[in-house]
Amino acid sequence: MSDAEEVPVGDGAAAEDGRGLYVESPIIMTTVRIITPFVFTLGLFVMFHGADSSGGGFQGGVIVGTVVLMLAIAFGIETTRDWVGPRLAVALVGLGVLAFLLTGIGSVLLGGGFLEYEVYPVPHAIKYGIEFVELAIGLVVSGIVTGLFFVIAAGMADDGSDLA
Repeated sequence: MSDAEEVPVGDGAAAEDGRGLYVESPIIMTTVRIITPFVFTLGLFVMFHGADSSGGGFQGGVIVGTVVLMLAIAFGIETTRDWVGPRLAVALVGLGVLAFLLTGIGSVLLGGGFLEYEVYPVPHAIKYGIEFVELAIGLVVSGIVTGLFFVIAAGMADDGSDLA
């Protein structure tokens, strides 16, 4: 079978010879290139406006995490996994947890309670503190969504062990 021939979806031959079921589509690739910055911006908007309106870190993090999923669907899962790397998801989760903890512990060290933003010597500390925590939650959620996608996409080996 030549590389130019397509393997029908559901045919076991694609999995046996190491090729995935990815089919390059210029329409999907172009569409994803165009809408990705807008989806990412929407995710950040939802994250930062979570304190004042509907949304927040969780919802915004899911939207930002779907940017990686869109890229994987358009350009191939393995290509995106190679580009993003496994460390990005772990780094996002770690950075988000660290930011959340430092915000909470910092307020305790300044004489307040955990996540008591008023003790920070910053104008409008409550507003900025909530926004920072929402961003931290968004980092955690987007890292988890991205990581889970790549783990699920890797699948299971024939012997029942994980491939990822």
